[in-house]
Amino acid sequence: MTERDDELAEVWDDWRDAVNMAPAELKEWLDTDESKSVGDKDDGESTGHRSGRRIVTLLRKHKGDLTRDDIAWMRKVVGYVARHSKQRPSGDVTDTPWRYSLMNWGHDPKK
Repeated sequence: MTERDDELAEVWDDWRDAVNMAPAELKEWLDTDESKSVGDKDDGESTGHRSGRRIVTLLRKHKGDLTRDDIAWMRKVVGYVARHSKQRPSGDVTDTPWRYSLMNWGHDPKK
């Protein structure tokens, strides 16, 4: 196994747990006003929204085609989802900025 393979093996299960939206589902979500309404915006697009577009690309790649840069991004996504999930507000989270932010990162907490 290569170093890239080792890095991928380390993050793969956590990535599959963190990103629970299918590529088409995430792409459709990213086109909504709700998706675009949350997050810190640079140049008009939030960090999470930009991340969501990259996640769609990663989900559509074959596992063997993932680069070390892709794997580093996968780690970043896993970390964000873990940190943000701990900040869950009380009550119904269906229509909350908290959920929308997580969904931009490929994770729907309602699933």
